[in-house]
Parts: sequence; C-alpha cells; structure tokens
Amino acid sequence: MNELEKILHKMRETAPLLAQAKAERVYLTEFRKSKKAILYRQSPEGTIAEKEAYAYSHPDYLALLDGLKSAVSTEEELRWRMITAQLLIDTWRTQQANARTEFNNYGNK
Repeated sequence: MNELEKILHKMRETAPLLAQAKAERVYLTEFRKSKKAILYRQSPEGTIAEKEAYAYSHPDYLALLDGLKSAVSTEEELRWRMITAQLLIDTWRTQQANARTEFNNYGNK
C-alpha cells in the first residue's frame, strides 16, 4: 500500500470516529441546559441566584462538564487528524503536479 492509500485508509477509519465524537459533544452541550433546568427545579427554595448556584455547583452538573471536556478533546484530536491527512494529500498533489510540469518541461527533450 503506498503512502496515499495509507492516508486515505486512515481518513476512512477516522471519519466515523469524528462523527461520533461530534455527536457526543453536541449532545452533551445541549443536555447541559436540560441538566441545569432539572437541578434548578430540584434545588431548595430560595432566590433565583441561589437556585442557579445550586445547579451549577451540583456534582451531577460538574460530572457532565467533565464529560463535555472529554468529548471536546476527543473531537478536536480527531478533527486535527483529518486536517493533517488532508494537508498530506494536498502536499502529495502538489508534488505530483510539480513532477508532471518538470517532466513536460525537461523530460520531453
């Protein structure tokens, strides 16, 4: 398998992982709002600020934030793998175009 095929193979392997990581990140981002609302309603009676402080400081909310942090990290790592692979393919294309130009300019003489 040549280098280009290896890069394309890695991209095919990474694509579903990136999609899953993004789905997880988006889900947790949206669920964070729901979790805050749930905790807000479970909080003891008090002012709006006290209820909000309860929700934001609740262990369940903090655990969700840790999960979101992990999801963002995974998504970003996979996204940069894809970007790197795309750059490698672009570099390969440029090298191929340069080789063709060089051959056409000097190889046909």
